[in-house]
Amino acid sequence: MRIATFTHEGRTRCGVVASASVAPLPDGIGLLDLLRDGRLDQAAALAGDPIPLEDVRLSAPFQPPTVRDFVAFEEHVEGVRRSVDGRAGVPDAWYDAPAFYFTNPYAVIGPHDDVPVPPGCRAFDFELEVAAVIGRAGRDLTPEAAKEHIAGYLIMNDWSARDLQSREMQVGLGPAKGKDTATTLGPWLVTADELEPYRDADGFLRLALTATVNAKEIGRDLLSNMGWPFEDLVAYASRGAWVRPGDVLGSGTCGNGGCLAELWGLRGEQDPPPLRPGDVVELTVEGIGAVSNTVVEGVDPLLLPKPRTRARTRP
Repeated sequence: MRIATFTHEGRTRCGVVASASVAPLPDGIGLLDLLRDGRLDQAAALAGDPIPLEDVRLSAPFQPPTVRDFVAFEEHVEGVRRSVDGRAGVPDAWYDAPAFYFTNPYAVIGPHDDVPVPPGCRAFDFELEVAAVIGRAGRDLTPEAAKEHIAGYLIMNDWSARDLQSREMQVGLGPAKGKDTATTLGPWLVTADELEPYRDADGFLRLALTATVNAKEIGRDLLSNMGWPFEDLVAYASRGAWVRPGDVLGSGTCGNGGCLAELWGLRGEQDPPPLRPGDVVELTVEGIGAVSNTVVEGVDPLLLPKPRTRARTRP
C-alpha cells in the first residue's frame, strides 16, 4: 500500500495511491495519525472515491517528529570525505556502528517543491537516500525485533550546503547549517510489505537508485550496497533511547554518484558543478517512485558580528 498527502481543489488530505489515482481518507486523518494510532493497515478500508493523480499536488507524506540521517554507504564516505575535510579513506570508527546525526524536521519539503539555495552557499548539493519510517514505539530493540517496527519506506533527499558544512564541521560538531535548509521526503510512504519481494539473501533491500540533474544521469547504485540493513539502523537508534511512530531514519547517501560531493572528492574538482537556480534534481528508487525538485534563488545571509576576543575574567 502507498499512502500520500495531496492537495486537490484547495483541500489537503491523506489518501491511498493505486495506479494513477489516489483515494482520499476522511478529513482530519493524516498519515502520522494512522502511524500513531496503529491503523495504517486500515487505510484502504477508510478510503473514498479515487481522484486522478494528475489532478493533485503531492506534499510531503507527513511532518515527522524527528529525522535521523545515517551514513551507511562505505563508498559514499570514501568519496565525500575528501571533498568535505580533505582526508582520504574511511574513518576506522565508521566500522564500529552505523553513525547518524539528527537533522531539522521543520525543513521537510514535498516531492515537487522548489528548493532555495541556502543563504551564503556556493556549493549546493543533493543526496540520494531511502528512509525508513517507524510505525511502533520501541527501545533497545534487536535487529530481528526492529523489523516489526518499520512501517514503510520513502525517498529522501538530504540537501547539503557543502561549503558551509566543510567550514563549520572544523569546530568538531555536526553539519548544522550545512544541512538545515531542506529535506525532501516522498513521493509517498510505501508500506514495508510491498518491498519484501526485493529483499536479497543477505536481508538487504535490493532497490535500484538513480539521480539525474537536468535529465542527465549523475549517479546509479543499489540500496543493497548499504553496510547495514535498515533493521540494524533502527536497532542502533533505539539503543538506550526510544524510537516512536513517525520517526524517519535515512540510509545516508548511496555511492557511485549519489551526490556531487562524492564525485568532487574523487575527481579533485567540482565536476559536475554545484547546483544552481533552475537546476532540476530527480531521484528515482525502484519500488517506491520518484521525486523531482527545482533549485531556486535563496536569500542573502544576515551577517553576525565576530565573537568577542578579550581577557577572561572570573568572579
